[in-house]
Amino acid sequence: MTPPTTQNFSSQSSLKIGIFDSGVGGLTVLREVYRQLPNESILYFGDTARLPYGTRSQAEILQFCLEILNWMTEQGVKMAIVACNTSSALAIEKVRSEFNLPILGTILPGARAAVGIGKRIGVIATPATAASNAFRRAILEIDSSCHVWQVGCPEFVPLIEQNRISDPYTAEVAKEYLSPLLEQEIDTLVYGCTHYPHLAPVLKTILPPSVKVVDPAVHVVAAAAQELDLLGLRNTRPALPTRFAVSGCPQQFATVSVQWLGCTPVVEKVYLPAMSHPGTQFGRKP
Repeated sequence: MTPPTTQNFSSQSSLKIGIFDSGVGGLTVLREVYRQLPNESILYFGDTARLPYGTRSQAEILQFCLEILNWMTEQGVKMAIVACNTSSALAIEKVRSEFNLPILGTILPGARAAVGIGKRIGVIATPATAASNAFRRAILEIDSSCHVWQVGCPEFVPLIEQNRISDPYTAEVAKEYLSPLLEQEIDTLVYGCTHYPHLAPVLKTILPPSVKVVDPAVHVVAAAAQELDLLGLRNTRPALPTRFAVSGCPQQFATVSVQWLGCTPVVEKVYLPAMSHPGTQFGRKP
């Protein structure tokens, strides 16, 4: 299917919104879509065969995002939400220039929300997102008087994907990661990875009550709602059942995700075609 263009946006309102992440982290964004945009139908993709993204190179992340978005446009999505902070930090500007549809990321909405809450801002993120300084740059561009500290948390995503949130080891790891931020007396903590809201029960036992938490998932979906209204793409009909697809094991994804979805999803396995020259192969923008 030809990706939507500015000329035919108005006829595309019933199409799905594409949401993708390396795994179950994007379910935090999906839950917000259910809450804020209940009439929208969703195509959710988890790149579970290649997670975690947070230790990948920028070239790898860009390649993965191009492959996923190419597949999503073939499925006829009207909008894509990059429900992965690593991808948002390292690839979103490039992929936006390649596709004829709105593509939203998590960094800027999360940064705007954080600046509206506090001045001493801590960010927990994957190593790749932390190293990119994407959140720090975005926050300081909005308000240069803020102080920002970032911590890379390489073990969080694997622990969540292995369904080990209640494992005592996870609490010990969380204390280690949060310690340098608490030493700086942060007043705001940003979940710099969409997986991390799943850790909220653990993190709340460590954070002082005075620290406010920012979940960028809430704010990227609010931005998506505004974009849909602006483009006349808001769906008013009842939503179709969410279509779940993964690159890895469908059963493992279904087992891990049931606790957050409240039901066992039907999950299909998708084989993404490898693109050896991602800048020139897709049927995208001329």
